[in-house]
Amino acid sequence: MTREEQTDSRGGRKPGAVSRWMQRTMNARINRKIRRGRGRFMGMDVLILHTEGRRSGLPRQTPLAWFADGEDTRLVVASGGGSMDPAWYVNLMAHPDKAAIEMPGQEAVPVTPHRLDDADREQAWQRITATQPRYAKYQAKSDRQYPVIRLTPR
Repeated sequence: MTREEQTDSRGGRKPGAVSRWMQRTMNARINRKIRRGRGRFMGMDVLILHTEGRRSGLPRQTPLAWFADGEDTRLVVASGGGSMDPAWYVNLMAHPDKAAIEMPGQEAVPVTPHRLDDADREQAWQRITATQPRYAKYQAKSDRQYPVIRLTPR
């Protein structure tokens, strides 16, 4: 296998076939639980983020942990993917007008994503890591700063 075949379009290593299968299977299982009204996984509140593939244009649905940011606004952290941004985040930023969130047992609601920067990000990050200290541990092991995204209903 050539070096090009081992990397994805974002420059990171491609996960193997078994890893991709496991991730798809686990995501589908969590999505089913969320749709049945069970909105917790590993001690965290979860939602389903609807995006459109940046190249394929296909609909994507990704279960994510979320954090409250007001009554209807949610925060999500683009932590997965190791040294590169996760695919759901890249898709979200490429097609922000296609974004929606599905809360446990509810229909999908269109949202507007906004990446937080500077003081806004720092304040949100402090609340997130106070609630889930594991994010601070993940961040400490990464060479990139995890984006924090505010999802506001349209």
